[in-house]
Amino acid sequence: MLTYYGPIALIVLSNIVYHVCSKSTPENINPLAALIVTYLVSATASLLLYFGLNRGGDLLHEYHALNWTSLALGVSLVGLEAGTIYMYKVGWNVSSGELVYASILAVVLVLIGVLFYHEAITPKKIMGILVCMVGLYLINSN
Repeated sequence: MLTYYGPIALIVLSNIVYHVCSKSTPENINPLAALIVTYLVSATASLLLYFGLNRGGDLLHEYHALNWTSLALGVSLVGLEAGTIYMYKVGWNVSSGELVYASILAVVLVLIGVLFYHEAITPKKIMGILVCMVGLYLINSN
């Protein structure tokens, strides 16, 4: 059970910290300057965790198996994090900003799953898309 729900708990906890920190980034700092420090800390933490969890690990050997996805993921992370900080800087609330983009993201990922990964689109998924769309309307209506 821990192995199944553990990653979800880690994501939820990390997202809470992520959004609180993004919302609390000082107004007078350029978000990209803040992200440089963020990524230096992330790289250091990743390096320490890699060697701490993989005794005798060969990092150079690991890099031979890399493909385009690590580079694309790095660029997408900058977009995610800069976008989140800018979202809060322009006035989005913590209670609604993430809900808006997560709802849009959920709908788009269902479509990507169907089109590119041959995942089934079920009546439940269609209802979920409709609920997301109604939720977006309700959140954004005055």
